[in-house]
Amino acid sequence: MKFIADDLLEGRDTGSRGYDIAANYVASNYEQLGLLPYGEEEYFQWMPAIQTRLVSNSASFTIHDGDTDIDMAFPRAFFTGPSAAATEQSVTAELVFVGFGMASETFGFDDYAEVDVDGKIVVMVTGWPDDLPSEEAAHLSRLKAELAAERGAVGVITLHTPQREQVRPYETSLLYLNAPSVRWVNQDGEVQGNDSIQGSAYVHHEHAEPLFANAPTSLQEVFAQLEQNQRPQAFDLGVSATLSRQSSHENLRSPNIIGVIEGSDPTLKDEYVVYTAHLDHLGLARDMSTDNKVFNGLLDNASGVAIMLETARMFAEAKAQGHGPRRSIMFVALTGEEKGLLGADYFAEHPPVAIENMVANVNLDMPVLLYPFADVVAFGAAHSSLGDVVESAAGRYGIASSPDPMPEQAIFTRSDHYMLVTRGIPAVFLMTGFTSQDEGEDGGEVWARFFAEQYHRPQDDIPSLTEAYGAIRYDFGALFAQINFAIGEEIANTAERPYWLPQSYFGGLYRTDGPQLRH
Repeated sequence: MKFIADDLLEGRDTGSRGYDIAANYVASNYEQLGLLPYGEEEYFQWMPAIQTRLVSNSASFTIHDGDTDIDMAFPRAFFTGPSAAATEQSVTAELVFVGFGMASETFGFDDYAEVDVDGKIVVMVTGWPDDLPSEEAAHLSRLKAELAAERGAVGVITLHTPQREQVRPYETSLLYLNAPSVRWVNQDGEVQGNDSIQGSAYVHHEHAEPLFANAPTSLQEVFAQLEQNQRPQAFDLGVSATLSRQSSHENLRSPNIIGVIEGSDPTLKDEYVVYTAHLDHLGLARDMSTDNKVFNGLLDNASGVAIMLETARMFAEAKAQGHGPRRSIMFVALTGEEKGLLGADYFAEHPPVAIENMVANVNLDMPVLLYPFADVVAFGAAHSSLGDVVESAAGRYGIASSPDPMPEQAIFTRSDHYMLVTRGIPAVFLMTGFTSQDEGEDGGEVWARFFAEQYHRPQDDIPSLTEAYGAIRYDFGALFAQINFAIGEEIANTAERPYWLPQSYFGGLYRTDGPQLRH
């Protein structure tokens, strides 16, 4: 943890020299432990990517209402991100409101059912309907732009809402306005996930009235419907708009680091238990008011990588003593998690072994080692047989397995394992639970304090956390590693491979050789 989160690595941003140093450190550990290299270049699976930035003062958004043009102010009224598809983009089209901009066969609704958006710019509110389960809703929400493109839309405008303002103020998003975007590219140079969307904008709710000037339902009525947990219906807005932007492009590459401990069973060794932990973080801060400019990412996610390496050491030691795992164990330090789960998506799209031979994923992301936890939370436990595995493994060390304490956060869709879930692989993502073994201490309060004060800030480092919390609990990092080892050991040595539970939404969508349905 000390090495990976050191200032000299400058925050391990994807594609940076600091990240590459961390990657070599992980590869060196793999080699010393005797792990087999499973990358195209020794342990390294290089992800080619394109980094994009919005050219300064290039973004414009004009609403056309008959002979009247209304220019929206950037970034006070709207902002946009760069495009990986082209360095210059401009699109003019009619606007159509599509409510939440979502559709689901499973839940029986389609916000596009009553409107034609082919060749048009869709306008949607952020978030999702309150009557959808949070994990499923978050999954469907990630597909909004893709769904719009499938229906023929050429642009997407998202409305910030009063409800969203209470959770994440518009001004907070502006702090990341100049941050670069990264997308991986395939061998033909095609950008991952690229679609026909030629323009986008995120609009402040207090500046969105001109979009609804000719609408059959006013903006305030739409907001009132949201306040009453109603689902707004789609309709033509009766105005058009022009969205324009310029983007700069830079090629880069960044590696996933893959090593394997081969299983002992002649048949089962061709199946793999996959441990993942993201190695990247946020790089350097641009805050001129402080000398502390390194996003060290000690708990996000040097702690997860360190625990994965310790888990690998334990498996290597077990094999050396003659009782190694029956299935093979794959360890993957991933790049680009902070850029949108990129390294995990690239790994899942370019697996070093057949994807159907990966029987389970155990993901390690942000173990908060600031208190003596008495329980763990396994996101995804309700979707597959891995929930029972986690409960059994934690119980061996007197640690309880607790349900998700914050389901509204939909964390199951927000870390690297989600990319493997969408390829049909059962997964769990372990977090330190909210119960402390110290009498009078609320682990949930400690976790929440870290999330509010140090998460994604330069203060996620050894000196700051030690000062704020008294000590970093490396001893409970060791316990977390033991539990994760026990989880992998049970998966590796049980004849039956993990399986999706019948009631699982994700199990119903995906199978082991790829997606059956996306919605």
